[in-house]
Amino acid sequence: MTINSAYIFTVFISVVVLFQLALALGVPWGNIAMGGRYPGKFPPPMRIAAIVQALVLAVFAYVVLVRAHVLESSFYSLAEVAVWIVVALMGLSFVMHLITPSKWERIIWTPVVIVLFTCSLIVALS
Repeated sequence: MTINSAYIFTVFISVVVLFQLALALGVPWGNIAMGGRYPGKFPPPMRIAAIVQALVLAVFAYVVLVRAHVLESSFYSLAEVAVWIVVALMGLSFVMHLITPSKWERIIWTPVVIVLFTCSLIVALS
């Protein structure tokens, strides 16, 4: 179950990473990100933020995969701790998506974040 959860987490987080990269490239999906504060294309500072977020999310995937023993790494001890940071941030992200003023962000991203939180928690508890 742990390895499957890590794979599911990775698939879902990859979708979010690709979404962030699309925002960074100027795809006009701003109404379903950041509370809909930037409808259409993100302004340049937010595009940079989207790239940073994509990188952070990719690190989250790496942490989960290492913790689940899908990837071998000398960072396993660090991943044992870092996975709890991932769980906490996915939990916070869930709350933030529940209260966002953007209806479509709630509809699209809340289920995704529920999956990410659940899978990261399963991996962390394993």
